[in-house]
Amino acid sequence: MTFAHRGARAHAPENTLEAFSLALKLGASGLESDVWLTADGVAVLDHDGVVKRGVRKRPIGEYRRDELPAHIPTLAELLQTCGTDYSLSLDLKDPDSAARIVEVVSTVDEDMLERTWLCEPGLDRVLALRAMFDVGGRIPVRLLQTTRLERIKGGAERRAEYLARHDIDGINLHRTDWSGGLVALFHRFGLVAFGWDLQHEHDLRPALRMGLDAVYSDRVDVMIDAFTAEIGSPT
Repeated sequence: MTFAHRGARAHAPENTLEAFSLALKLGASGLESDVWLTADGVAVLDHDGVVKRGVRKRPIGEYRRDELPAHIPTLAELLQTCGTDYSLSLDLKDPDSAARIVEVVSTVDEDMLERTWLCEPGLDRVLALRAMFDVGGRIPVRLLQTTRLERIKGGAERRAEYLARHDIDGINLHRTDWSGGLVALFHRFGLVAFGWDLQHEHDLRPALRMGLDAVYSDRVDVMIDAFTAEIGSPT
């Protein structure tokens, strides 16, 4: 999967409907963003999660949806504008946003849940999400732990076994953490391996060669050129 980080961030204002639409036109097979909840419980897409009014900055969670700047889209607006024929990677910046994401996606296109990847840094939190989504029958949304290799206590193999045992789908690490051997390790446990912050051809092509299942980039054109060179034309 080729994820456009915050949309086509290098080509249009990040986390806007314009950027997301352009990313798909440029060939990205997935879109990435961060999710926050407004005071009235609406899932919106923004990186920092704050709104500046004059010299003051306040969290998005203190505003109703209708009080936010027009450039901040809701998750529902993204799906209405761009459709659902792509993968979606969402960082859970608000701990209560996961249930709302599933509600919005399933309302628009239930089949998209299998292409929706929820990324959560906290190990306990990602396990709690799996338990929550399995109540009354498994919801097919995908769950990843996003972390850094240096923060994994007990080593990568122990973490891979633990994630697999608890039905977490995979792990999302910074590009500098990955090696071919580490990708193979997580694959051995049936987990996917995602890599973020891949902005240049000299980073993207080795990452694709080592077998990462997904890459994230601000520069969609460079990412797609690297993908084509290493794997072939995206379908």
